[in-house]
Order: sequence, then C-alpha cells, then structure tokens
Amino acid sequence: MAGKGRQTEESMQDNLQVKMDEFLPLRDVVFNTLRQAILTGELKPGERLMEIHLANRLGVSRTPIREAIRKLELEGLVTMIPRRGAEVAQITEKNMSDVLEVRRALDALCVELACDRITQEELNSLKQACEDFEIAVNTRDVKRIAQADVELHDIIVRATGNDRLIQLVNNLSEQMYRYRFEYIKDTSQHERLVEEHRIIYQAIVDKDKETASRAAKIHIDNQKKAIMRQLRLDREKTGKI
Repeated sequence: MAGKGRQTEESMQDNLQVKMDEFLPLRDVVFNTLRQAILTGELKPGERLMEIHLANRLGVSRTPIREAIRKLELEGLVTMIPRRGAEVAQITEKNMSDVLEVRRALDALCVELACDRITQEELNSLKQACEDFEIAVNTRDVKRIAQADVELHDIIVRATGNDRLIQLVNNLSEQMYRYRFEYIKDTSQHERLVEEHRIIYQAIVDKDKETASRAAKIHIDNQKKAIMRQLRLDREKTGKI
C-alpha cells in the first residue's frame, strides 16, 4: 500500500512544470510553481512533498525546493509531519471559515462602493465578464471557470477606486483561490454561480446597494456551505470523521 501511495503522489507531481522567469531568482520561480500547484489543487491536501522527486521533476537542486517548502509552511500551505516530512496543508473548516468571513464583509463593501463609482466602461467589462463566466462553465474546465470567476470579481474590486480596499482583497484573494477551486469542482453549483453573478451585476447597474450587498453575502454563504459539505464528504471517504 505504501508503494502504491508513493506512486500516486509521484504521478501527480510529474504534472508539475517550472515556468522560468528571467526577472526572478530560481528560488522564487520554484516557490511560485509549487504555490500555484497547491492553490489550484494540482498538489492536493495531504499529498507529500518529496524533495528529491520534486527537484528531479523541476530540474533543480534540492536547495530551492527546501527553501520553497519552508516559505510555504510559513504561509500555512504546507505542514511538517513528524517522521513523514512535508505535506500540502489540509483545508480545515476553521481556516476556510475564517477566510470566508473576512471576504464576505469585504465583498459586500466592494459592491456597495461599486454601485456609486463604477464607470460605464467598467460596467461593460463586468457584463462581458459575466458572459465569459457562463461560457467557461459550459466547458466544465475547472481552471478556466476559476480564472473567469477571479476576473469578474476583480472588475468589481477595481471599480471601488479604493486602493487600500483593493490591497486588502488582493492579499486575501490567493487564499480564497484554494477554496474557490474546491467550490467550483462541484458542478451542481455552477448554475447557481451564474445566477448569483447576474443578480450582483444587475444590482450594480441599478445602483441598488442593498440588493448588491445582500447578493454578495449570499454568494459567499453558499460557497461556505458547499465547501463545508465537500470537506465532510472527503473526511467520510477517508474515514477521518
């Protein structure tokens, strides 16, 4: 069984590809590669991060791998397990709840400010983003759907014109990406997502702050319920109830 698990972990990590950037040192490139793989679910919660295998796969020495794992541990994306080593951190209900609680308040504020400050050009972009999201949903490509969702919400955030708020949301957005991925993997929620985006868009068009704020909060609440349900199902499958 141990051999089978190791083979599965290695096969997942074989999909990793380092994307070189002439403006970044190698340690940062390796860190960004592993970080993105965790956020998008390529490296799954509980998956071991084996230095030798990752170094061979990415064509680098073990030093930048070790440095990247240490930084990822500080960000809470990796945990160190005694006698086992580094693993991708589990998505816990507490961590997820904390992040979504903050995001719920920020998103409500963003849509309220957008009602007052959004330009016609931004409204046009938001309408297009809603349409692009629907197209992405029809592809069933989780990465594409997640990216379309990010782009849609980014338009609303930028429309606030509040640099400090934009910074706060951006700081939280990459943590959100991991949870968003878990939510979007549930295809039964796709039509609900499309409809929620339509309601938020129309409320902003109508400059209806109350409806926009309520819709933004419901949007997050539904994500939380769906992710919580998925986490509990995963625990039942693994016997960790």
